[in-house]
Amino acid sequence: MSPGQKRSMDAVEYELMDAVEDRMWWYRAMHGHALRALEGLPTAARILDAGCGTGGFLAKLRSAHPGAELFGLEYAEAAALRAASKAGAHVAAGTINALPFPDAHFDAVVSLDVLCHAAVDEPSALAEFRRVLRPGGRLVLNLPAHEWLRSAHDLRVHTARRYDRARAAAVLGAAGFEQAEPRHWNSLLLPLMVLQRKVLKRDEGDSSDVAPFPPWLDASLFTVCRLEAALLGAGLRFPAGGSVLATATRPLDPAHP
Repeated sequence: MSPGQKRSMDAVEYELMDAVEDRMWWYRAMHGHALRALEGLPTAARILDAGCGTGGFLAKLRSAHPGAELFGLEYAEAAALRAASKAGAHVAAGTINALPFPDAHFDAVVSLDVLCHAAVDEPSALAEFRRVLRPGGRLVLNLPAHEWLRSAHDLRVHTARRYDRARAAAVLGAAGFEQAEPRHWNSLLLPLMVLQRKVLKRDEGDSSDVAPFPPWLDASLFTVCRLEAALLGAGLRFPAGGSVLATATRPLDPAHP
């Protein structure tokens, strides 16, 4: 793939994200999981969305935490500008490998399907998340699950790593985080995901999975996600799923600076 083809592909994916992230069932479900993971933050919390794309989750944060000070970071400058406009947040262009923010600046850092990206150095990014969190601050990650689910979609969005609960817990622990709690979601729909990725769109040239869905189908899929969220909220844990939602905290212990 030439650099020009890569830039063109990236632009298409950002345009798709911008067009559907406020209404597509998968984004709505992921944003719901992330918002629940951020419940209980101080009213005036500082929150960073690291790898905010075109700002869909930042806009949801603006509604859910109207008193919070919101920040975003996005590698693509055009997407960063779009995110700032969409969410009314402070959005910088840059990389999560070297965050342009002071130490212990945030009450929470959220990063949704970014740590897995080919341009990200996993240890550096996790060290940066820990650095910019205040002691006791909360990290929320969404990660694509299971290497065996790798597909054309991963090629389109430059996914280099997929995770399961054990791997997510291990990398968070190695990075110095505590109380790591990874859990699978998009589990009830996993058979359909396998069919879509491994049978219907198994060729490398196929498009990504981000697209508008017919309203009836989108509503049906989101209903399943809401049922699954209720089951997770009741304490059920699934052994597999399309994604991993992981939370962790920066230690309070001064022996772990």
